[in-house]
Amino acid sequence: MSTESYFLALSKLTKEVGSTEDQDKILNLIVSTAVETLKAKAAVIFLTDEDAEDSIRNIAVAQVGLSEKYVHAGPAHAIKISPQLMKDGYMYFRDATTDKRLMNHQAKKEEGIGSILSVPVMDKGKMIGILSLYTKNIRQFSKEEIDFLSILAEQGGFVIENANLIKKLRNQLKKFLDLSASMSSSLDVKTIIQAMTKELVRELHLKAASVRLLDEETLTVKLVASFGLSDNYLNKGPVAADKNIAKALKGNTIYIKDVLSDPGIQYRKEKEAEGIVSMLYVPIRSKDKVIGVLNVYSSKPREFKEDEIMLVTALAYQGGLAISNASMYMMLQEDIKDLKDNIWSHKCWF
Repeated sequence: MSTESYFLALSKLTKEVGSTEDQDKILNLIVSTAVETLKAKAAVIFLTDEDAEDSIRNIAVAQVGLSEKYVHAGPAHAIKISPQLMKDGYMYFRDATTDKRLMNHQAKKEEGIGSILSVPVMDKGKMIGILSLYTKNIRQFSKEEIDFLSILAEQGGFVIENANLIKKLRNQLKKFLDLSASMSSSLDVKTIIQAMTKELVRELHLKAASVRLLDEETLTVKLVASFGLSDNYLNKGPVAADKNIAKALKGNTIYIKDVLSDPGIQYRKEKEAEGIVSMLYVPIRSKDKVIGVLNVYSSKPREFKEDEIMLVTALAYQGGLAISNASMYMMLQEDIKDLKDNIWSHKCWF
């Protein structure tokens, strides 16, 4: 196969990719291009199912050339070959019906599979799947053929990355709109903030979340809502408005990957006993002032993604807005005492 043929095939595929947002259609175009250009029997794209109970489980999301009765190998196979795929960039199985690294030899023989070439599908340096090419007869693959299949896998990773990003943004927007609607429909600040902590824990799969508001007179931050924290932890004592919290109260979002090693953490032993590993502090604003902090907690080391931080920040803003709205309403009703009885407050809210 000439270099020109590879170029024309990739140009055609790129044009198709640019003209549609249908992920399934593009992935099927990729496997079809692999089979047509490399004169193979079949091709399959497997993607890792991150929600599976198995540590690695690959699901065929696009394939061409294989019969409906053919059964792919199970999770053990993916676990076995993934390290070598990452290390070498490809794996070649000369005789798929006898190679000890493969499974289901009889099924491959009945399907008429000769050789298999597999390359990783990557997304931001992480292997998210496998693109496998199947031939009818036993054959060798040139470096150019391996490189071409790898480029196709790269295209697949790009398509999947974009589709996942769009899906994630839509999901985050829906979460934000749903909670915002709930906040806008109530003037019960305690109910609103409690709902905010609960929803964050549920939607972001966190251990816990809490809201603390600033008391400028005592220079402490007082708990007004929490979800997922034990009574022992909540009763650990006053929380000073210094160190990490002081940075958040100045308007900064603070991420702590390991609470046991960070010098700005208060009540380190209590956090260890509670099973808290990573934390995120996000400022809560009312008008132009930071009035408190929204804290989220993870029970395992966690890198908070940019879209997750944006969601927490947006909800913290909504919480501050809800407090402002409720405060103004109570002032108009000349009944500020009711607000103070339900949730700790301070003059800086107004």
